[in-house]
Amino acid sequence: MESKIEAATGKLVVKKVGGKSTVTRCFSKYPLKFIIPNKVGSSETDAVWVYTLTYGGGIVSGDSISCEITVADACTAVLTTQASTKVYKSLGSKSSEQILEAKIGSDALLAVIPDPVTCFSTASGRYESGEKWDFELYRSTNHIFLEGDQPLFLDSVLLEQGSITNIAERMQGYQVIAMVILLGPKLKQIQIQVQENVRRMMSEQLYLPSTGLRPHGKTQSDHFLAKPSFVVSCSAFGPKGIGIVVRIAAMTTESVYRFLQHQLAGMETLLGVSPYS
Repeated sequence: MESKIEAATGKLVVKKVGGKSTVTRCFSKYPLKFIIPNKVGSSETDAVWVYTLTYGGGIVSGDSISCEITVADACTAVLTTQASTKVYKSLGSKSSEQILEAKIGSDALLAVIPDPVTCFSTASGRYESGEKWDFELYRSTNHIFLEGDQPLFLDSVLLEQGSITNIAERMQGYQVIAMVILLGPKLKQIQIQVQENVRRMMSEQLYLPSTGLRPHGKTQSDHFLAKPSFVVSCSAFGPKGIGIVVRIAAMTTESVYRFLQHQLAGMETLLGVSPYS
């Protein structure tokens, strides 16, 4: 029987060595590869960065990439990518998948900061070549458990072509969807700030003053008819709201990057570099 380490495409273990977060175990096999730079950002920050990439520049039909990462007590690790993850056309009934299983110790931090998933026709949709949400099925599942396998956050996103309406029609012109999960005491102040920023953004976008005229002569009815190019929501989850989930729908990838750069800038002191900077 194939052992778990042999079954996994990649495995990382981060522990304290000489008082610093260090990758003590690194294993990967085709089509996955890890790049671990000596240092990213300030030398005063205790964080190890790991970049993932795939041979061939993307995920091809039938690929199954499974990555396991363990972040020991009081360690900080960042798992990120160098570019968008490209999903190429599926052949026949062969689907592709990526699985990440992470175990995070006490007072530890794992930041997963991927670039977007970009799909090709029949496996995904490229806006640049006129393919808007032109794929058969995309599923993204995120589960977070506390000690003892107690469920804390269970979420699944499914995009699937329908017999009556297709994905593009249901997306109503939005080209990007994203989700951000912030969890743990180290991120509490950032959670509070993000919640306040999202609340203010949506209030300014959706609030209608009592007067009939808007600036530049726009009426209230004009405001109702205008579709926002960027929509974001934020809600707490878990006991005493220990985590928050931010959901985004946008017209452009660039607007999502700008939002994430601004909202996650406070993580620079923890990671050495601000996410998506």
